[in-house]
Amino acid sequence: MSLKKSILVIILVLLIDQISKIYIKTNFAIQDEIEVFSWFRIVFVENKGMAWGFELPGNYGKLVLTLFRLVAITGIGYWLYDSIKKNSSKILTFCISLIFAGAFGNIIDSIIYGVLFSASTPNQIAEFMPEAGGYESIFYGKVVDMIQFTLYNDTLPAWIPIWGGEHFSFFDPVFNIADSAISIGVFLLLVFNKKAFPKNID
Repeated sequence: MSLKKSILVIILVLLIDQISKIYIKTNFAIQDEIEVFSWFRIVFVENKGMAWGFELPGNYGKLVLTLFRLVAITGIGYWLYDSIKKNSSKILTFCISLIFAGAFGNIIDSIIYGVLFSASTPNQIAEFMPEAGGYESIFYGKVVDMIQFTLYNDTLPAWIPIWGGEHFSFFDPVFNIADSAISIGVFLLLVFNKKAFPKNID
């Protein structure tokens, strides 16, 4: 996969990711939701930490997390550059491009969203470039999430041992396009591992 194609993938993912986040941020209050299907909802939440709601405590914890993301994306960027330089398999460079774009998309939120937007609350929709300034300083922004696929949300059949008759929901996390790009990239690397990392036979 050429450098131009890799850059195109990155730009496309970033555009979709940022356009969707800015639209949600400026049109939804926190926890506003739209049910598209019974198993698919658009729900606006903000994530102060990493995936699955993990957070490092305190203000310095958020700063450390953002700086860690910057270091990580530098490493991913070098991996991508090195893979293209070595003319690695197309599937490998495509997957790294997805992972890089996803990581970069969430870094944008963490670094500048606090400066660009006013706060989102359950009763207030954020404003872009407010006169009073943003809700946080640089490096302390929150990541915007909005996609939820709840694949099962019902009462379990009575015949199931222990949990039968209890309410159960499967896959409740709310995520974004950037998270999806990272997950797809990692998933494809696992599925097409042999094609992504072919062994040279002398």
